[in-house]
Amino acid sequence: MKKVELLSPAGSIERLRTALHFGADAVYLGGKQFGLRAYANNFGPEEMKDAIGYAHALGKKVYVTVNIFPRNGDFGAIKDYLGQLQAQKADGVIVSDPGVVQLCLKDFPLLDVHLSTQANTLNKYAAKFWAEQGVKRIVLAREMHLDEIKETADYLGGAAELEAFIHGAMCISYSGRCLLSSYLTDRDSNRGECVQACRWEYSLGEVSRKNSLTIGEDSHGTYILNSADMNTMPIIEDVINAGVQSLKIEGRMKTEYYVGVITNAYRNRIDDILAGRPYDKKWYRETFAVGHRAYTTGFYVGDAKQCYTTSHPENPCAFVAQVLSDRDENGFVMVEQRNRFYAGEKLDFVSASAGIGSFVPEEIVDEEGKPVEDCKLVQQKLFIKTDVNLKKYDIIRKGDIYEE
Repeated sequence: MKKVELLSPAGSIERLRTALHFGADAVYLGGKQFGLRAYANNFGPEEMKDAIGYAHALGKKVYVTVNIFPRNGDFGAIKDYLGQLQAQKADGVIVSDPGVVQLCLKDFPLLDVHLSTQANTLNKYAAKFWAEQGVKRIVLAREMHLDEIKETADYLGGAAELEAFIHGAMCISYSGRCLLSSYLTDRDSNRGECVQACRWEYSLGEVSRKNSLTIGEDSHGTYILNSADMNTMPIIEDVINAGVQSLKIEGRMKTEYYVGVITNAYRNRIDDILAGRPYDKKWYRETFAVGHRAYTTGFYVGDAKQCYTTSHPENPCAFVAQVLSDRDENGFVMVEQRNRFYAGEKLDFVSASAGIGSFVPEEIVDEEGKPVEDCKLVQQKLFIKTDVNLKKYDIIRKGDIYEE
């Protein structure tokens, strides 16, 4: 089977480093403007330069979102921005607007153009059209079935690469083209300012009366626009066999913990597939260790569904510490505390090299060498003694992982 790319989100430099540590082949991120995640940390010019340099030093790639739907007055600044990205050697730009596509292809030939899922590419003829314009990669609409993707890949015959989402939050709107946020709050989701109004609870009212009826199936209410989260772990081999060359994890607003755990799970599952190893369901169980709504495989096999009872994600595990240094000769690793834990308590680790497992810290001390029994100070630097060979950017957590 041909090697495929695992593409992870990077909403900050910390998440970029975490994603690459756990095996992402590439990351996608946004600058301070022109992307669809205006409230992510995002990257200024110097941060962007550093991020691209860091990834390239590891032999990895960086794609930058320039996928808003711009107005006439935006194009001067967009041209300057594309010039910056080309000079910084970004590996590609993710674009949705035909005008920006044309600008990139005409004036910035060193930037590969990736057509955003926002462009709603749903069929092989549209994909062929974009390939003939010079688009290097097409991020397919999330509404496509695997059979349609396979037919599109065969029709293209390698004229352009195909990318598809494999995990994360889904939007109830057509490939993310939503007006609800603009109507209700005057914040335009198509310019990066979505308030996720689809996650709210709604009630139904009659115009001549003051009373209203909550639209619900039970006493908890109903979130009629709240999509389940995508999880393709059980069918990821089918996605690859359909002709998708880049497998994309959603989540530029997610934490380092989320990015690390999900990237690690898919990295191991993909590597098993490429090596011909059998399906190890522990990687599927790992996807339940992060905050998530009910899971669905989306439209790939026709079981996309909604979450009618709540919009709040379940969080079965607590991210308790990020590893800041490799384990030293005395058996200590330096960590940064994120959630409360105690000396003598069983903890779990997620490591790019040591795998996943549990341990009980032999000793915990602060930066002054004083023993710590109750680790409750957020972002406190601590030293944990362990026989597990943990590395910088590994993750420590606690809690039960369960399978639905």
